[in-house]
Order: sequence, then structure tokens, then C-alpha cells
Amino acid sequence: MTDRGLLVRGAAEVATLAGGLRRGAGQADVAALSGAVHPVVACWDGLILAVGPEAEVRARLAGEGLDEARFDVLDARGGTVTPGLVDPHTHLLFAGTREGEWQLRQAGAGYLDILAAGGGILSTVARTRAASADELLRHGRRWLGEMLAHGVTTIEAKSGYGLDTPSELRLLEVAGRLAAEGPLEIVPTFLGAHAVPREDRDSADGTERYVRRVIDEQIPAVAAQGIARFCDVFCERGVFSADQSRRILREGIAAGLAPRLHADELAPSGGAELAAELGAASADHLAAPSPEGIAALARAAEAGRAVVATLLPATGLVLMKEHEAPARTFVERGVPVALGTDFNPGTSPTPNLQLVLSLAVLRLKMTASEALAAVTINAAHAIGLGATHGALEAGRVADLVIWDVPSHALLPYWLGADLVRNVVKRGSVILSRT
Repeated sequence: MTDRGLLVRGAAEVATLAGGLRRGAGQADVAALSGAVHPVVACWDGLILAVGPEAEVRARLAGEGLDEARFDVLDARGGTVTPGLVDPHTHLLFAGTREGEWQLRQAGAGYLDILAAGGGILSTVARTRAASADELLRHGRRWLGEMLAHGVTTIEAKSGYGLDTPSELRLLEVAGRLAAEGPLEIVPTFLGAHAVPREDRDSADGTERYVRRVIDEQIPAVAAQGIARFCDVFCERGVFSADQSRRILREGIAAGLAPRLHADELAPSGGAELAAELGAASADHLAAPSPEGIAALARAAEAGRAVVATLLPATGLVLMKEHEAPARTFVERGVPVALGTDFNPGTSPTPNLQLVLSLAVLRLKMTASEALAAVTINAAHAIGLGATHGALEAGRVADLVIWDVPSHALLPYWLGADLVRNVVKRGSVILSRT
């Protein structure tokens, strides 16, 4: 129990995102308090104690027997306060870069063409297998620092650049060490089924043989290690089929790993339908879902079993795609939308979730309010933290950002600008810019 709390005062706007998962018309509701009511955010013992007009918060403190002298004061100075951003889809740990693929794409090569030629994920796998744990730790620290600088307080981090049991376990072990170090919170995901490794690609049954290894060897070892919370699969034509993905994810569920999946990034693959069938926490990418897949996600949301559609507009930009994920359709059909960076060395080398906000507005036609909900409360739901993170609401984890703009509508407007003034994690200031 701490003997000091934190009061955040002086904001022009506090976007609380209180009220739970956003979908449909509610996706645009940021539950904002204007500066006219003199909003205060009170944090105590790492949690939000109260949010509201100053008089109400003071009354709450008095009711709890807490003297204001026991609170440090952080002046928002006319800025905007939001929950700490949550990045629900990253490939944090890898070695090497793949800048040469940009030129291949400019020459007309597609994602699967590059993969089939031994590039793409496979080139990163070779470098990552050769990297030491210390090298991966240094890499992770660097990019976590970049994420923090753009207002992120919690991320999901996938394995998937090992594609064998020892390498996958090592990636998860490093993710666990980084989570223990902090200050960012990390939710680890096992993604052994990210691609078929090079050693299995030359035989007709290579994909099936690798699926068996994921099921028989990797998942039991990952479950015994006890670090990963989710099991993910790249469900895509030319990678893993919907049936293969189903078998892997069901085995993961049996081992205590909640399902999520890469779905329908390049073409309709049955991934959205599978996510709805299994009750996945999220279906990610969704740049090319089928009408049936969209309908399945809409039915699941309407039935109270919502699968979050986690969209990754930076990936479409780097892949030089002509079309984008149908964000407006998802919103109109009542499917909750989250946004992530997809930070990785090949198709989205950006750690900047604030930039993704801008891309969501410019390329996915989301509003600023919808996009903010997508990187806070909905993103928290996408990684299993919807009850504790992603909103400024009494009892939730005290993660928040003070932005150097008077309204959340300006977060995507200032494209790529450094707008973060302060970041608070569990009630403690972990970044401060004067």
C-alpha cells in the first residue's frame, strides 16, 4: 500500500472511455469531461480512485479518509488526458531488418511471393534464431521505449520468429523478462504457427508435419513454461488453412491458452468465421474478410460474445495495398474495432500507435473518437484486459497520458507529431516532458 497518491488537474478535456467495450454507434463515445467542470483524476495505490468534477473527487477523498496532502499533483496545463494507450498486436522481438522487400513490392512482388522465395518471415526467423537472449533484450528495450514515448502503457507481444520449440520458448522467456522489468506491461502470445519453417517447405506434407509439431511439441512446452496467455495462428491461404488453424487453436485452448488469430489479411480464408466459432479474443488484420466472416463477427457481437476486430492500417500502407480493412462496415454492423501497430520488421516497422490513429482516420475513415476507443478500451478487451485497463474509471489500473493538445480530436490531426507530455503507469509518472 502506497502512502502517496496522484491528482491530475488542469485538463482541457479528460476522455475517460468509461462504460466498457465500444461497438456500433457507441464506438465514438469517449465519455469526455470538459475543462469547464474542472475534471480531476485521482489515483491511489496504483488504481483509479475517482474521476470527475473537482468537487465530486474531493468529496470522494474525504469519504475515503484521505487527506489531499497525501497526493502529488500533476498539472495537465490545458492538455488532454486519456487512458494509457494499449497496443493489442505487436511482434516485439526479432532480429534484423527487411528494407529490401520495399523494392521487391515496388517491382510487383506480393507478400506470399516473397515468402515462397525464402524471404519475409523466414529471413527474420533465420536471424532471430541466431540472436542471443541479450541481443533480443536490448532490442526489446529500445522499441518499448519508443512505444512509451508515443503514449503506450500496455502491449501484446507475439513470438513467431523462432518456428521451433527452443526458439519459441526463448522469445517468450525474453518477453517475460521485459514484462518483469517494466515499466510497460506486456501480454505475451505464442505464435508458433506464424509460417512453415524453411526445413519443412520442400516436401508435400511439410505444412501438415509442422502443424503436428506445433500441436504435439510446442504447445505443451509453452503451456509448461507458463508465460504466454494466448495462442495465435496466421490463418491465410498459402500459410495455414482454417482447418489447420482450428486444430492448433483448440489444442491451445485445452492447454489454457486463449485463442486469437491473424485472419483474412490477403484474401478471405475463413479466419473471421473461425474467430467467431471459437470465441477468440480478437481477429486481427481483416483486410479481406468474406461477407460471411463479417456476418459471423456481427452475430457474435450481438449475442454478447464479441470478437474484437483488430485492424492494422500501417500494415496495409507498407504492403502498398489498394484496399483497406472495412472499418466502417465493422462499426455499422456492431463489431467492436481495435487498432494496433503490428510492429514487425517486414510489413509494419513502426512502434508509433499515435501514427496508427492518424492512419485509421485517413485510410480507414474512422473518426478521431472511434479511433481513440480502438486504442484504449477496445484494445484492452482484445488482449483480455477489458475489465482492468483502457479506461479512466474507479477501480481500474491507473494508466493515463497527458497530451499537449486541448482535445482528443487533435491526436490524429498532428500527423506523426510528438504530443505526449506525461505518461502515468499504475499511478506513477514514468515519462515527463516539460
